[in-house]
This record gives sequence, C-alpha cells and structure tokens, in this order.
Amino acid sequence: MNDGARKLKKRRPKIAVVGSINMDLVLSCLRLPKPGETLAAEGCREVSGGKGANQAVAAVRMGSEVSLIGRVGNDVLGSQLLQQLQESGVGVDRVAKSLDCSSGLAIVMVEKSGQNSIVIVPGANGKLSPHDIREAASLIQSVDMLVMQLEVPLATVEEALLIAKNANVKILLNPAPAHEVLPESLYQVDILCSNQTEAEMLTGIVVDSWDSAQDAASVLMARGAKSVVMTLGKDGACLAETRHGENYFTHIASLSVDAVDTTAAGDAFIGALATYVSEFQELSVACRYACVAGALAATKFGAQTSLPWRAEVETKTYENSGSP
Repeated sequence: MNDGARKLKKRRPKIAVVGSINMDLVLSCLRLPKPGETLAAEGCREVSGGKGANQAVAAVRMGSEVSLIGRVGNDVLGSQLLQQLQESGVGVDRVAKSLDCSSGLAIVMVEKSGQNSIVIVPGANGKLSPHDIREAASLIQSVDMLVMQLEVPLATVEEALLIAKNANVKILLNPAPAHEVLPESLYQVDILCSNQTEAEMLTGIVVDSWDSAQDAASVLMARGAKSVVMTLGKDGACLAETRHGENYFTHIASLSVDAVDTTAAGDAFIGALATYVSEFQELSVACRYACVAGALAATKFGAQTSLPWRAEVETKTYENSGSP
C-alpha cells in the first residue's frame, strides 16, 4: 500500500462500552407462558449475552475498535464469558472479576414468532461501581464514542457520562431495561436510543403510531437529549433531531425479514449506529444501516451468535435502497 492509500484508509472508530455481561439461557417455546402457567420448552441453549457485551461485539463486527468496561464473577461462567469476548475481538482489559458473587445470568424465553421475554440475574454486573469507571477514565477520554445501557447501577452510568462529557466524547445511551424515572443527568447525551416500550416508560406516552412516536421523542429531547432514535420493530425507526431550534423527524424504513428471535436485534442496531456515527456519517444514514443490522439479527437465534457483520449489512442496505 503506498503512502497516499494509507492516508485515505479509514481509521477504525474507537468505542468504549460500559455495560453488562451475562450468560444467556435461551429457552425455545411455542409461546410465552401466561402468569401462573407452566409450559414445556422445546429446547435450551447457553449463549453469551448481556446488553453491554452484545453491543460491544456488534460494534466490533461493524468495524470498530471496542473496549468493554464491566464485571464478571469469579466462576466458570465468568471465564467462559471473558474468553468468548476476547475471541470476538473485544478489549477486556477493563473487565474485572468480582470474588463475592456469580456472573450475570439471563433467562430468555423465545416463542415461535420471534418475540421474547427475559428475566435477568444481575450478579457481578450489579457490582460495577463508579470507582471502576474512574479507574477507566483514560480509556473513556480517548475514544470517539461512549455507549451505555442500564443493566449496571445508575450511579456508575452517571459517572461514565460525566467523564465522557468533560472530555467532549460523544455519548450514546440505550435506556434499557426500561425505567419510569431516570436522573436528569442521564438525558444529557448526544444520542438517546430507545425502543417503544422504553420510550413509553420514560414519557408516559403510549407509542402506537407515528404521531405518538414523535410526541415521545419530543419529550425526551426536551429533557436534554440532543437527538433521539426510537426503534419501532418491523416499522423501522423514528429519528428526532433539533435544527435551528425546531424538532425534525425522519422515518427510517426497516428491512423486511422473517424474524425468528429478536433477542439482540436492538443491540445489533446500536452497535451499527455507534460505528457509523463515529465514522462521521450523518445520523439518518447511520440509522439506515442500523435498521438493517437489527433486522438481520432477528433472522438468527441467540444473542451474540445472531449479530451480523458489516459486509452483510452494507450489501443488504444497498439491495434494499440502492444507496445508503
């Protein structure tokens, strides 16, 4: 490669993810059980998961250089989870082991339609502390984007947000799992990326139409988010941005697929979104890639096993629209 080609070659975006690391126990069911009902599962699989780990692997597959800040237990699951993250290309120098508790565990029930229901045992994820974040401050300050979710303590997320903001690092927050109330500081992000359920929980607005999606996004921006990306399942996403003091909304179409498991579709979306935004793509363009990534993830079983690679996402994006 000559010197000119080297200069033109894109630098890999650097992303830090603060979040959870779980082992997922995935149960395949004809349908999800009703309260008090016992159902027989058709199968059971053990796969690596956790929103933090999923989003880290998703961003690696989109071409980013990713470091994960989190905790696992000092148990067999913890060793397995660390090994699988390393094999996936995720930096784990800032993943600590907690000696006094187990690794995080998620019970994921997936029905024939692809819809799922998840119960989480936080384990070591609940031990990730503001001190851990301060120990990783130099890492956070050096990246293009910080990505976070809410499967670790809120005080820990707040500490990471403060460090990133003071260093002018872009911040993407995925407010999952859903909370009714969040500290005001957690709305002060560059991108707040939620699904409909999370938006409803935060705003009290039932998101069941394009108009209601805009209303909920407007509330979230009024609380401090610079932009809001709300995923709408098979209907794509609602992108809300402020231009010249006014809110502008863009509908981003999804890719039509036969979904079999939506477990990590949102995480695939966020990994792609974080990567393309960090490459200085316009937010609307990044959302188009992200919608395709999320749709492709829903066509495969499991969490990290379902996350698509960049070449597949870009091929499908071009086939779907002719251009990104």
